[in-house]
Amino acid sequence: MAEWPALCDELNAWSSSGRKATLWWRDDDACSATGNLERLLNVAKSHRIPLCLAAIPNAVQPDLRSLLEAGGDIAIAVHGITHENFAVSGAKKCELTENRPIEATAKQLVYGLERLIEVAGEMTIPVLVPPWNRIAPAFIPLLPGHGYAGLSTYGHRRTDRPTEGLLQVNCHVDPIDWRNERKFMGAGRALDALIDHLKCRRLGKVDADEPTGLLTHHAIWTDEAFKFIIQLLSETRQHPAVQWLRAQDVFGLRV
Repeated sequence: MAEWPALCDELNAWSSSGRKATLWWRDDDACSATGNLERLLNVAKSHRIPLCLAAIPNAVQPDLRSLLEAGGDIAIAVHGITHENFAVSGAKKCELTENRPIEATAKQLVYGLERLIEVAGEMTIPVLVPPWNRIAPAFIPLLPGHGYAGLSTYGHRRTDRPTEGLLQVNCHVDPIDWRNERKFMGAGRALDALIDHLKCRRLGKVDADEPTGLLTHHAIWTDEAFKFIIQLLSETRQHPAVQWLRAQDVFGLRV
């Protein structure tokens, strides 16, 4: 498993090629002003790193606004509608699944965007983050006509434009081991994933123009996970090859 010097070596390789290793940060499942969310926002603010929070429209609480206003450079994306599982028995969890009425559900996504604008105002961006990072293909062509300009799931993208008028930018590094009691996987494995995506971009094995995305879930983060993210932000922020991007810039949105 990788150690911190290996990350520095990869970033140095980006420097040697005269290129910027672009990164962005998405945190899922924001609902209300919790201690863990406040802690995460403070980490982002103290390191001057932009953060995109994916908030659940039907669960979001008014107290989130006051916390966000003190939280630094924050953008709010739409994390589904209710974050409920509508997949058929035996299938992987999915809210935006093909067995739901597509057009009616797409209209609910309009409500989701409007609800977050009510709570977070101009911090809200028209980007959909499907719960569990899954969305039925039938929904995708409808998103631009229902107010969405961006889509974000997980894993390297196969195309940047899954439909006309929609830009897809995913996350690629999730430090949680979801198969092992949702625990922090350890710095070594998380660094492996980060270095692997950066290297694949640099060598042209995946889309080199897709920024490497860090995915976190503040609600289940432990002290060990926070320690990792603090060191990661410190290590990357001071490296000349790294550029942390605002979500607004990641998705080409005018603000």
